[in-house]
Amino acid sequence: MNKTWKELGHAMQSGVAMKMNLEPSESTSKHLRVGVNAAMCDHAGLVRLLIEKGLITEAEYEAAITAEMGREVERYEAWLTERLGRPITLA
Repeated sequence: MNKTWKELGHAMQSGVAMKMNLEPSESTSKHLRVGVNAAMCDHAGLVRLLIEKGLITEAEYEAAITAEMGREVERYEAWLTERLGRPITLA
């Protein structure tokens, strides 16, 4: 496939739009969905490259994304705690 990132991004965006039309319950905002899908593709490509080049291992990758997900949970807990006025722990 000799398409640019932009061309493939547009194709993916079109696929998102069609899926939204056919199954609207799966998404609420095309722009949000396109952004998430594009970020996931970029991330997966970078990780694959780093692992293939031997710069990181799959175990190191899994540890790093697990730690980052933990930080994201903490951000939501802090926001909810402030918003609701009592300590919130997400499980």
